[in-house]
Amino acid sequence: MADPKSMPVEQVLLEDGNMSVSLLNYGAITQGWWLGETPLILGYENPQDYLSDPFYLGAMVGRVANRIGGAQFALQGRVHHLTANEGPTTLHGGPSGLSRKYWDIVKTSPNQAVLSLTSPEGEGGFPGEVKFEVHVELTCPRLIYTIRARPDRPTPISIAQHNYYTLGCPEDILDCRLRLRSNRVLELDARSVPSGDISAVGDSVPDFALSRTVGAKGRELDHYFVFDDGGTHDHAVAEVRAPSGLRMNLYSDQPGAQVYAGAHLSGRFSPCAGLCIEPSGYPNAVNVPAFPTVIHTPDNPYQQTLTLEISEERS
Repeated sequence: MADPKSMPVEQVLLEDGNMSVSLLNYGAITQGWWLGETPLILGYENPQDYLSDPFYLGAMVGRVANRIGGAQFALQGRVHHLTANEGPTTLHGGPSGLSRKYWDIVKTSPNQAVLSLTSPEGEGGFPGEVKFEVHVELTCPRLIYTIRARPDRPTPISIAQHNYYTLGCPEDILDCRLRLRSNRVLELDARSVPSGDISAVGDSVPDFALSRTVGAKGRELDHYFVFDDGGTHDHAVAEVRAPSGLRMNLYSDQPGAQVYAGAHLSGRFSPCAGLCIEPSGYPNAVNVPAFPTVIHTPDNPYQQTLTLEISEERS
């Protein structure tokens, strides 16, 4: 079998108005998103560099995004042992997750593309075969991801899109203002795995219910925020404003999102060079019965819609 790192990474460019987006077949990655010449997310210029990227830049992560404690879960009376990739924890689907796979990619029009992938039974330890499909539509000023997955048997599915948003900030996002439709977070254990408790934001986690700068505490920002309305796509669940005047509203139908200020970025990227807002199901829900379920079936397939909208404040 050929070394995956020797395989070429395919790229398609979508355009609408003065906005463009570059997609890759590896990891269903969004390589770049631009308003005119202004980059709105972090990315590598060379698509092949994503093969060794440790930061999940722009990727679709899953089958189950975020962390599964103990790299295992029980379903229908059977314990499923997963492949761990963060100590004893499975992160973003493990080393054979969606972000490490070559997808089929088809540009269906100048501003739309479809990416598809079939994950076989048992991949990474997860039960069932799952057919994944991601529709990407660029309709300036919006970038819309519609994510679907159809399993052949009950299995957990919870996907997150992992852009690092910059909104043109040249160094870091600490001076950006962030507002979230949330004032609660999932409590974490020593391995950053949700314990099952939900707490109000406070001294340890900044309150972004009212717009405020990410600031120095952003270097510690890596938490799952529970949305106030449970995720309906009717209201923006997050708003990011850059000092330049660019603003992004994020709409999601998911119950919450991991918000990460990129403190562990390194190498070509400075710490906190981009802000991740990753809507998904509750992390570790497979091990916490009180959390909303992420189990999907042939009769209850998975779907998520994520809409990103850019505007510019004029002085």
